[in-house]
Amino acid sequence: MENILADRVKLLTPSTTLAITAKAKELKAEGKDVIGLGAGEPDYNTPDHIIEAAYRSMKAGQTKYTPAAGTAELKNAIINKFKRDQVISYAPGEIFVGSGAKHVLYCLFQAILNTEDEVIIPTPYWVSYPEQVKLAGGTPVFIEGTEENEYKITSDQLETAITKKTKAIIINSPSNPTGMIYSSSELEAIAKICTERNILMVSDEIYEKLTYDGQNHLSVASISEEYQKQSIIINGVSKSHSMTGWRIGYAAGNAAIIKAMTNLASHSTSNPTTTAQFGALAAYEGTQEPVEEMRRAFEHRLNKVFSSVQDIPGFRCIKPQGAFYLFPNVKQAAQACGFKTVDEFAADLLEKANVAVIPGSGFGAEDNIRLSYATELSSLEEAIRRIHAYVDEQTHSGN
Repeated sequence: MENILADRVKLLTPSTTLAITAKAKELKAEGKDVIGLGAGEPDYNTPDHIIEAAYRSMKAGQTKYTPAAGTAELKNAIINKFKRDQVISYAPGEIFVGSGAKHVLYCLFQAILNTEDEVIIPTPYWVSYPEQVKLAGGTPVFIEGTEENEYKITSDQLETAITKKTKAIIINSPSNPTGMIYSSSELEAIAKICTERNILMVSDEIYEKLTYDGQNHLSVASISEEYQKQSIIINGVSKSHSMTGWRIGYAAGNAAIIKAMTNLASHSTSNPTTTAQFGALAAYEGTQEPVEEMRRAFEHRLNKVFSSVQDIPGFRCIKPQGAFYLFPNVKQAAQACGFKTVDEFAADLLEKANVAVIPGSGFGAEDNIRLSYATELSSLEEAIRRIHAYVDEQTHSGN
Protein backbone atom coordinates (compact mmCIF):
# COMPACT_ATOMS: atom_id res chain seq x y z
CA MET A 1 0.00 0.00 0.00
CA GLU A 2 1.70 3.17 -1.19
CA ASN A 3 1.43 6.52 0.59
CA ILE A 4 -0.62 5.02 3.41
CA LEU A 5 1.30 6.75 6.20
CA ALA A 6 0.49 10.24 7.41
CA ASP A 7 3.14 12.89 6.93
CA ARG A 8 3.23 13.56 10.67
CA VAL A 9 4.63 10.13 11.51
CA LYS A 10 7.16 10.36 8.71
CA LEU A 11 8.68 13.30 10.60
CA LEU A 12 9.45 11.20 13.66
CA THR A 13 13.05 10.29 14.38
CA PRO A 14 13.57 6.61 15.21
CA SER A 15 14.82 6.04 18.74
CA THR A 16 18.59 5.62 18.86
CA THR A 17 18.15 3.18 21.73
CA LEU A 18 16.27 0.60 19.66
CA ALA A 19 19.30 -1.00 18.00
CA ILE A 20 21.19 -1.48 21.26
CA THR A 21 18.08 -2.65 23.11
CA ALA A 22 17.35 -5.21 20.39
CA LYS A 23 20.96 -6.36 20.36
CA ALA A 24 21.01 -6.71 24.16
CA LYS A 25 17.91 -8.92 24.03
CA GLU A 26 19.48 -10.99 21.27
CA LEU A 27 22.65 -11.57 23.29
CA LYS A 28 20.66 -12.45 26.41
CA ALA A 29 18.67 -14.97 24.37
CA GLU A 30 21.99 -16.51 23.34
CA GLY A 31 22.84 -16.98 27.01
CA LYS A 32 25.23 -14.03 27.31
CA ASP A 33 25.50 -12.33 30.71
CA VAL A 34 24.41 -8.89 29.56
CA ILE A 35 24.08 -6.11 32.15
CA GLY A 36 21.69 -3.39 31.07
CA LEU A 37 22.23 0.17 32.30
CA GLY A 38 19.49 1.63 30.13
CA ALA A 39 16.63 1.41 32.63
CA GLY A 40 14.42 4.48 32.82
CA GLU A 41 12.48 3.16 35.78
CA PRO A 42 13.17 2.27 39.42
CA ASP A 43 14.12 -1.34 40.09
CA TYR A 44 11.83 -1.42 43.14
CA ASN A 45 8.34 -2.85 43.09
CA THR A 46 5.40 -0.55 43.77
CA PRO A 47 4.92 -0.23 47.55
CA ASP A 48 2.52 -2.79 49.05
CA HIS A 49 0.00 -0.29 50.40
CA ILE A 50 -0.53 1.07 46.87
CA ILE A 51 -1.03 -2.37 45.37
CA GLU A 52 -3.44 -3.29 48.16
CA ALA A 53 -5.46 -0.09 47.69
CA ALA A 54 -5.80 -0.78 43.96
CA TYR A 55 -6.90 -4.35 44.68
CA ARG A 56 -9.48 -3.20 47.21
CA SER A 57 -10.86 -0.71 44.71
CA MET A 58 -11.42 -3.45 42.16
CA LYS A 59 -13.09 -5.71 44.70
CA ALA A 60 -15.34 -2.81 45.69
CA GLY A 61 -16.53 -2.42 42.10
CA GLN A 62 -14.43 0.59 41.11
CA THR A 63 -13.88 -0.73 37.60
CA LYS A 64 -15.98 1.65 35.51
CA TYR A 65 -15.33 4.87 33.60
CA THR A 66 -14.23 7.93 35.52
CA PRO A 67 -14.25 11.59 34.43
CA ALA A 68 -11.85 12.15 31.52
CA ALA A 69 -9.45 14.27 33.59
CA GLY A 70 -9.43 11.92 36.59
CA THR A 71 -11.48 11.33 39.71
CA ALA A 72 -12.30 14.17 42.07
CA GLU A 73 -10.59 12.26 44.88
CA LEU A 74 -7.30 11.94 43.00
CA LYS A 75 -7.42 15.56 41.88
CA ASN A 76 -7.86 16.64 45.51
CA ALA A 77 -4.95 14.44 46.56
CA ILE A 78 -2.78 16.09 43.90
CA ILE A 79 -3.91 19.55 45.04
CA ASN A 80 -3.02 18.63 48.64
CA LYS A 81 0.33 17.30 47.46
CA PHE A 82 1.14 20.66 45.85
CA LYS A 83 0.16 22.50 49.05
CA ARG A 84 2.20 20.13 51.20
CA ASP A 85 5.34 19.87 49.11
CA GLN A 86 5.59 23.18 47.27
CA VAL A 87 3.10 25.53 48.93
CA ILE A 88 1.26 26.05 45.63
CA SER A 89 -2.53 26.29 45.37
CA TYR A 90 -4.56 24.88 42.48
CA ALA A 91 -8.28 24.40 41.89
CA PRO A 92 -9.75 21.12 40.60
CA GLY A 93 -10.34 22.74 37.20
CA GLU A 94 -6.59 23.37 36.96
CA ILE A 95 -5.67 19.68 37.25
CA PHE A 96 -5.61 17.12 34.43
CA VAL A 97 -4.80 13.47 35.14
CA GLY A 98 -3.68 11.42 32.17
CA SER A 99 -2.28 8.01 31.27
CA GLY A 100 1.27 8.77 32.34
CA ALA A 101 3.29 11.99 32.19
CA LYS A 102 4.22 11.22 28.57
CA HIS A 103 0.54 11.16 27.60
CA VAL A 104 -0.04 14.36 29.55
CA LEU A 105 2.75 16.10 27.64
CA TYR A 106 1.32 14.80 24.37
CA CYS A 107 -2.10 16.24 25.21
CA LEU A 108 -0.53 19.54 26.23
CA PHE A 109 1.34 20.05 22.97
CA GLN A 110 -1.70 18.99 20.96
CA ALA A 111 -3.74 21.55 22.90
CA ILE A 112 -1.40 24.56 22.60
CA LEU A 113 0.58 24.26 19.36
CA ASN A 114 -0.35 25.45 15.90
CA THR A 115 1.66 24.80 12.77
CA GLU A 116 5.17 26.27 13.02
CA ASP A 117 4.80 27.36 16.64
CA GLU A 118 8.22 27.01 18.24
CA VAL A 119 9.04 25.21 21.49
CA ILE A 120 12.45 25.83 23.02
CA ILE A 121 14.04 22.58 24.22
CA PRO A 122 17.33 22.70 26.15
CA THR A 123 19.81 19.98 25.26
CA PRO A 124 20.44 17.37 26.53
CA TYR A 125 16.73 16.54 26.47
CA TRP A 126 14.42 13.63 27.14
CA VAL A 127 14.00 11.80 23.84
CA SER A 128 10.24 12.33 23.44
CA TYR A 129 10.14 16.14 23.78
CA PRO A 130 11.04 17.03 20.18
CA GLU A 131 9.00 14.19 18.70
CA GLN A 132 5.86 15.24 20.55
CA VAL A 133 6.33 18.85 19.47
CA LYS A 134 6.67 17.73 15.85
CA LEU A 135 3.57 15.53 16.10
CA ALA A 136 1.59 18.59 17.18
CA GLY A 137 2.80 20.54 14.15
CA GLY A 138 5.28 22.59 16.14
CA THR A 139 8.98 23.20 15.60
CA PRO A 140 11.58 22.20 18.21
CA VAL A 141 14.24 24.87 18.80
CA PHE A 142 17.28 23.54 20.62
CA ILE A 143 19.51 25.45 23.02
CA GLU A 144 22.67 23.70 24.18
CA GLY A 145 23.08 23.29 27.91
CA THR A 146 26.86 23.18 27.96
CA GLU A 147 28.92 20.86 30.10
CA GLU A 148 30.63 23.93 31.55
CA ASN A 149 27.25 25.11 32.84
CA GLU A 150 26.25 21.68 34.16
CA TYR A 151 24.13 21.03 31.06
CA LYS A 152 21.75 23.87 31.92
CA ILE A 153 20.85 26.84 29.73
CA THR A 154 21.21 30.50 30.71
CA SER A 155 18.79 33.38 30.44
CA ASP A 156 21.09 34.99 27.86
CA GLN A 157 20.82 31.89 25.66
CA LEU A 158 17.06 31.97 26.04
CA GLU A 159 16.84 35.62 25.00
CA THR A 160 18.80 34.86 21.84
CA ALA A 161 16.60 31.89 20.88
CA ILE A 162 13.22 33.59 21.25
CA THR A 163 11.37 34.58 18.07
CA LYS A 164 7.87 35.78 17.27
CA LYS A 165 6.90 32.13 16.87
CA THR A 166 8.09 31.00 20.30
CA LYS A 167 5.16 29.48 22.19
CA ALA A 168 6.75 27.56 25.05
CA ILE A 169 9.92 26.33 26.70
CA ILE A 170 10.46 22.98 28.41
CA ILE A 171 12.22 22.97 31.77
CA ASN A 172 13.15 19.52 33.10
CA SER A 173 14.55 19.66 36.63
CA PRO A 174 15.89 17.28 37.88
CA SER A 175 16.87 16.40 34.35
CA ASN A 176 16.71 13.20 32.37
CA PRO A 177 19.42 12.44 31.26
CA THR A 178 21.83 14.66 33.20
CA GLY A 179 20.37 14.65 36.71
CA MET A 180 21.09 18.36 37.07
CA ILE A 181 18.81 20.76 38.98
CA TYR A 182 18.07 24.41 38.19
CA SER A 183 18.68 26.75 41.12
CA SER A 184 16.23 29.38 42.31
CA SER A 185 18.18 32.19 40.67
CA GLU A 186 18.47 30.28 37.37
CA LEU A 187 14.75 29.55 37.32
CA GLU A 188 13.86 33.11 38.21
CA ALA A 189 16.01 34.52 35.41
CA ILE A 190 14.30 32.23 32.89
CA ALA A 191 10.82 32.84 34.32
CA LYS A 192 11.25 36.62 34.19
CA ILE A 193 11.92 36.49 30.45
CA CYS A 194 9.10 34.04 29.77
CA THR A 195 6.61 36.16 31.70
CA GLU A 196 7.65 39.34 29.89
CA ARG A 197 7.44 37.63 26.49
CA ASN A 198 4.30 35.56 27.25
CA ILE A 199 6.05 32.21 26.76
CA LEU A 200 4.54 29.19 28.50
CA MET A 201 6.92 27.36 30.81
CA VAL A 202 6.36 23.60 30.66
CA SER A 203 7.98 22.38 33.87
CA ASP A 204 8.60 18.62 33.83
CA GLU A 205 9.10 17.68 37.49
CA ILE A 206 8.73 13.90 37.29
CA TYR A 207 12.01 13.33 39.20
CA GLU A 208 11.29 15.88 41.94
CA LYS A 209 11.51 13.34 44.79
CA LEU A 210 14.89 11.96 43.71
CA THR A 211 17.48 14.54 44.80
CA TYR A 212 20.83 13.99 46.52
CA ASP A 213 23.63 15.54 48.57
CA GLY A 214 21.26 17.97 50.27
CA GLN A 215 19.94 19.35 46.99
CA ASN A 216 16.26 20.27 46.83
CA HIS A 217 13.94 20.43 43.86
CA LEU A 218 12.28 23.80 43.27
CA SER A 219 9.27 24.31 41.06
CA VAL A 220 9.28 27.50 39.03
CA ALA A 221 5.57 27.83 39.86
CA SER A 222 6.38 28.12 43.56
CA ILE A 223 8.54 31.23 43.15
CA SER A 224 5.62 33.62 42.59
CA GLU A 225 1.95 33.67 41.61
CA GLU A 226 2.95 35.44 38.41
CA TYR A 227 5.27 32.59 37.43
CA GLN A 228 2.67 30.02 38.44
CA LYS A 229 0.22 31.56 35.96
CA GLN A 230 2.88 31.38 33.26
CA SER A 231 3.66 27.70 33.80
CA ILE A 232 2.23 24.23 33.44
CA ILE A 233 3.63 21.64 35.83
CA ILE A 234 3.98 18.06 34.57
CA ASN A 235 4.39 15.32 37.16
CA GLY A 236 3.26 11.83 38.11
CA VAL A 237 3.83 8.84 40.35
CA SER A 238 5.98 6.78 37.97
CA LYS A 239 9.42 7.63 39.34
CA SER A 240 8.61 8.78 42.88
CA HIS A 241 6.52 5.74 43.81
CA SER A 242 7.93 3.20 41.34
CA MET A 243 4.67 3.05 39.38
CA THR A 244 5.92 3.32 35.80
CA GLY A 245 3.55 0.64 34.47
CA TRP A 246 0.50 2.12 36.20
CA ARG A 247 0.54 5.08 33.80
CA ILE A 248 -0.65 7.96 35.94
CA GLY A 249 0.66 11.45 35.30
CA TYR A 250 -0.86 14.88 35.61
CA ALA A 251 -0.66 18.53 34.64
CA ALA A 252 -1.40 21.58 36.77
CA GLY A 253 -1.96 25.07 35.43
CA ASN A 254 -4.13 27.37 33.34
CA ALA A 255 -7.76 26.23 33.42
CA ALA A 256 -8.36 26.89 29.71
CA ILE A 257 -5.39 24.71 28.74
CA ILE A 258 -6.48 22.02 31.19
CA LYS A 259 -9.99 22.02 29.72
CA ALA A 260 -8.61 21.66 26.18
CA MET A 261 -6.43 18.74 27.29
CA THR A 262 -9.45 17.15 28.96
CA ASN A 263 -11.54 17.46 25.80
CA LEU A 264 -8.74 15.90 23.79
CA ALA A 265 -8.41 12.99 26.21
CA SER A 266 -12.15 12.41 26.20
CA HIS A 267 -11.87 11.50 22.52
CA SER A 268 -8.73 9.37 22.88
CA THR A 269 -8.24 7.55 26.19
CA SER A 270 -11.67 8.38 27.72
CA ASN A 271 -10.02 8.38 31.17
CA PRO A 272 -6.89 7.18 32.96
CA THR A 273 -7.19 3.56 34.09
CA THR A 274 -9.59 3.53 37.04
CA THR A 275 -7.66 1.03 39.16
CA ALA A 276 -4.41 2.92 38.62
CA GLN A 277 -6.06 6.12 39.83
CA PHE A 278 -6.93 4.44 43.12
CA GLY A 279 -3.33 3.30 43.37
CA ALA A 280 -2.12 6.86 42.79
CA LEU A 281 -4.57 8.10 45.40
CA ALA A 282 -3.01 5.75 47.95
CA ALA A 283 0.45 6.83 46.82
CA TYR A 284 -0.25 10.44 47.75
CA GLU A 285 -2.48 9.89 50.77
CA GLY A 286 -0.49 7.03 52.34
CA THR A 287 2.95 6.82 53.92
CA GLN A 288 5.81 8.45 52.02
CA GLU A 289 8.50 6.35 53.69
CA PRO A 290 8.96 4.05 50.65
CA VAL A 291 9.69 7.14 48.56
CA GLU A 292 12.43 8.22 50.94
CA GLU A 293 13.77 4.68 51.26
CA MET A 294 14.18 4.44 47.49
CA ARG A 295 15.75 7.89 47.32
CA ARG A 296 18.32 6.92 49.94
CA ALA A 297 19.13 3.72 48.05
CA PHE A 298 19.73 5.61 44.81
CA GLU A 299 21.90 8.15 46.61
CA HIS A 300 23.93 5.32 48.15
CA ARG A 301 24.48 3.71 44.75
CA LEU A 302 25.47 7.03 43.21
CA ASN A 303 28.03 7.71 45.93
CA LYS A 304 29.42 4.17 45.66
CA VAL A 305 30.01 4.15 41.90
CA PHE A 306 30.55 7.75 40.87
CA SER A 307 34.31 7.81 41.47
CA SER A 308 34.66 4.49 39.62
CA VAL A 309 33.02 5.99 36.54
CA GLN A 310 35.28 9.03 36.74
CA ASP A 311 38.31 6.71 36.90
CA ILE A 312 37.57 5.13 33.52
CA PRO A 313 40.12 6.54 31.05
CA GLY A 314 38.54 9.08 28.71
CA PHE A 315 35.39 9.45 30.83
CA ARG A 316 34.44 12.89 32.20
CA CYS A 317 31.38 13.09 34.42
CA ILE A 318 29.56 15.74 36.46
CA LYS A 319 28.01 14.31 39.60
CA PRO A 320 24.21 14.38 39.17
CA GLN A 321 22.06 16.15 41.74
CA GLY A 322 18.90 14.12 41.07
CA ALA A 323 17.09 11.45 39.00
CA PHE A 324 19.01 8.15 38.64
CA TYR A 325 21.32 8.61 35.68
CA LEU A 326 24.99 9.29 35.10
CA PHE A 327 25.72 11.15 31.87
CA PRO A 328 29.48 11.02 31.26
CA ASN A 329 31.21 12.61 28.29
CA VAL A 330 33.06 9.66 26.72
CA LYS A 331 34.28 11.20 23.48
CA GLN A 332 37.94 10.75 24.39
CA ALA A 333 37.41 7.13 25.38
CA ALA A 334 35.56 6.40 22.13
CA GLN A 335 38.33 7.95 20.06
CA ALA A 336 41.03 6.14 22.04
CA CYS A 337 39.20 2.88 21.35
CA GLY A 338 39.28 3.62 17.62
CA PHE A 339 35.73 4.84 17.02
CA LYS A 340 34.55 7.94 15.19
CA THR A 341 31.31 8.16 17.15
CA VAL A 342 30.07 7.36 20.64
CA ASP A 343 27.23 5.35 19.07
CA GLU A 344 29.83 2.97 17.59
CA PHE A 345 31.61 2.82 20.95
CA ALA A 346 28.37 1.89 22.74
CA ALA A 347 27.55 -0.81 20.19
CA ASP A 348 30.99 -2.42 20.55
CA LEU A 349 30.81 -2.15 24.34
CA LEU A 350 27.68 -4.27 24.26
CA GLU A 351 29.17 -6.77 21.82
CA LYS A 352 32.49 -7.28 23.62
CA ALA A 353 31.84 -6.36 27.26
CA ASN A 354 28.17 -7.36 27.53
CA VAL A 355 27.16 -3.97 28.94
CA ALA A 356 24.24 -2.06 27.41
CA VAL A 357 24.35 1.74 27.70
CA ILE A 358 22.31 4.39 25.93
CA PRO A 359 24.17 6.67 23.48
CA GLY A 360 23.73 10.36 24.17
CA SER A 361 22.83 11.09 20.55
CA GLY A 362 19.24 10.23 21.38
CA PHE A 363 19.27 13.01 23.97
CA GLY A 364 20.91 15.60 21.72
CA ALA A 365 24.40 15.06 23.18
CA GLU A 366 26.55 12.98 20.82
CA ASP A 367 29.62 12.89 23.09
CA ASN A 368 27.86 11.27 26.04
CA ILE A 369 26.29 8.03 27.20
CA ARG A 370 23.55 7.54 29.78
CA LEU A 371 24.08 5.03 32.56
CA SER A 372 21.15 4.23 34.83
CA TYR A 373 21.88 3.38 38.45
CA ALA A 374 18.32 2.17 38.93
CA THR A 375 19.75 -1.33 39.10
CA GLU A 376 21.07 -3.57 41.84
CA LEU A 377 24.41 -2.33 43.24
CA SER A 378 26.48 -5.46 42.59
CA SER A 379 25.37 -5.53 38.94
CA LEU A 380 26.09 -1.81 38.64
CA GLU A 381 29.59 -2.22 40.04
CA GLU A 382 30.26 -5.20 37.77
CA ALA A 383 29.09 -3.25 34.72
CA ILE A 384 31.43 -0.36 35.51
CA ARG A 385 34.30 -2.81 36.08
CA ARG A 386 33.61 -4.32 32.66
CA ILE A 387 33.52 -0.91 30.97
CA HIS A 388 36.85 0.03 32.58
CA ALA A 389 38.43 -3.27 31.53
CA TYR A 390 37.07 -2.90 28.00
CA VAL A 391 38.51 0.60 27.58
CA ASP A 392 41.88 -0.53 28.97
CA GLU A 393 42.02 -3.52 26.62
CA GLN A 394 40.94 -1.57 23.54
CA THR A 395 43.37 1.28 24.08
CA HIS A 396 46.33 -0.99 24.91
CA SER A 397 45.70 -3.44 22.08
CA GLY A 398 45.90 -0.79 19.37
CA ASN A 399 42.22 -1.52 18.59
